[in-house]
Amino acid sequence: MEASSSRGRSGSASLRRRRGAGSGSTAQSLNDDILRSVFSRLDDHFDLARCSAVCTSWNRIIVTAHLMRDLYYKRNPPARGSSSNISVKSYFESLAMDEHASSLSSGPADAYQWIGHPMRATLCRMKGGSILTGVGDKILRLWSAETCKFMNEYNVPNAKTLVDFDFDENKIVGLISSQICIWRRSEPRSIFQSGGASFNHGLCMSFADPEVVIGCEDGRAFVYDMYSRSCSSIYRLHSSPVTCLTITDDQLILGGSTFGNIAIADQTSGQKIGVLKSAYAPLAIRSLSFSTNSHMIFAGSSAGYAHCWDLRTMRPLWEPRVSPNVIYSTHHLPGDTTTLAVGGIDGVLRLISQRTGEIIRSIVVDTDRPAEPMSRSRHQVEKKRVREVAPDARVDNISTRLRPQITSLSVGMKKIVTTHGENYIRILKFRPQK
Repeated sequence: MEASSSRGRSGSASLRRRRGAGSGSTAQSLNDDILRSVFSRLDDHFDLARCSAVCTSWNRIIVTAHLMRDLYYKRNPPARGSSSNISVKSYFESLAMDEHASSLSSGPADAYQWIGHPMRATLCRMKGGSILTGVGDKILRLWSAETCKFMNEYNVPNAKTLVDFDFDENKIVGLISSQICIWRRSEPRSIFQSGGASFNHGLCMSFADPEVVIGCEDGRAFVYDMYSRSCSSIYRLHSSPVTCLTITDDQLILGGSTFGNIAIADQTSGQKIGVLKSAYAPLAIRSLSFSTNSHMIFAGSSAGYAHCWDLRTMRPLWEPRVSPNVIYSTHHLPGDTTTLAVGGIDGVLRLISQRTGEIIRSIVVDTDRPAEPMSRSRHQVEKKRVREVAPDARVDNISTRLRPQITSLSVGMKKIVTTHGENYIRILKFRPQK
């Protein structure tokens, strides 16, 4: 009996020793000095940033040892002795933009697709890691850009047809022909509907808190103040319908038309200050995108041309024909001055240079291969491969199954979300080239 008890105590001690040996081999058992030495050997900012996000103790070591700053000076030796106040934050933002542009231009990509709507989705917006989709049925849906998971749903009131929408971190703003609707992101029902007397037949909208600008069929743009709930000003932009709108940080309203022109109105002076023209007019301007950093205006048109003007000189910089058909959507990541994404009726996603207008890369999603299921949730996500389109390839020779029309696209950090006028949503995720 005693021998048995002794063997039991000996076995327990042996087990404790083995467990102790195992726990001592984990990263959590390393002291601060060893971890600091390990982290200091990392030569990539993104690896260091990922380590700092693992836990509070790792973040404390990286921050207190000034490892990010030291790596910054290692990469930029002149900055250490410079008298100018160089922002490390700006440097990291530049690094992120460089990796984004490089990933979109030449990095590998995967496509993720899921059924997102009962009927169809024709528009999408992506901001702050969230995707908003809708138009085609009576609901808007919010998704996570990282996981593709459903986040929330918003009902269009009174069974009306949604025309356009946008959102920020707090609210969603939608255009319903002659009304503006606003939803809180946390609530499914709209909290405000404007009266229908201010404008009729709204075709497009753009909003920059606290104002919404609505482009109408009669060529006018109505500026609606969301807080006073009234129309603050009206601009005659065109003699034809306003097809698309964007607002700059300098309070300028840019509106495209069916005649191929882009009118510019200044909200500060209340005047229309100019018109940008295409050499290939008449053609309809179908989409607009403005770069705050470079002061460039990008547009896509009904004849497949991509256009660029310098807002400072009001002169065109380039306008090549990048597609044989209508370009429905153009967009770029705010802050990126390198790449512009365009998509339209031919279903090919093209990435073009913001500086020259040259096509950098053309891709489609390979639907011929069996999809790889990624989740078993209500909205099952399938992973699909991305196929490169050769520069000299004829689009007509590519199966239409691989290139459903792109009705809308939106660019996020190393991501592009697309809708196709069907019930599914796609997001392409790009990685840096190794």
